[in-house]
Amino acid sequence: SSQMLHRLATQEGGFKPAKFFSIDRVFRNETMDKTHLAEFHQVEGLVADYNLSLGDLIGVIKQFFVEIGIEDVRFKPAFNPYTEPSMEIFGFHPDLKVWTEIGNSGMFRPEMLRPLGLPEGVRVIAWGLALERPTMIKFRVKDIREMFGHRIKLDNTKTSQLPLFKEPRE
Repeated sequence: SSQMLHRLATQEGGFKPAKFFSIDRVFRNETMDKTHLAEFHQVEGLVADYNLSLGDLIGVIKQFFVEIGIEDVRFKPAFNPYTEPSMEIFGFHPDLKVWTEIGNSGMFRPEMLRPLGLPEGVRVIAWGLALERPTMIKFRVKDIREMFGHRIKLDNTKTSQLPLFKEPRE
């Protein structure tokens, strides 16, 4: 993302506000259990614009989860080396009766942005959100391993609910 932000800062015509998103698979060296996989899908995003705030970041994340049907979301302060403030994001799993981490986020530190050539007043909010854990919450799956790998029930592919998304707003 630093190369992308540098290109944004040095493009012809100067800086223009921008939004970037990607979805990819991520590996973590974790012991697998009912809420952890060694690999997961992550939605990453960042917004670069003038005068963004922590409130903007919280609003983007809350709206993302509302749009997919998860409204019970909490934020907890966290440490990330490149962002300050930083927050972990949790969603409540109604069947497990636990708050489950579903993402991480923060605002890029000014000392990270200055060397990239971004103008004074430009702020960058960023996040990484897992897809599997919110899926567990939305569809009330009690064990994440039931969704992937050798434990998946093939009958579920015929009977599982098809996710429907709202029409995009104008």
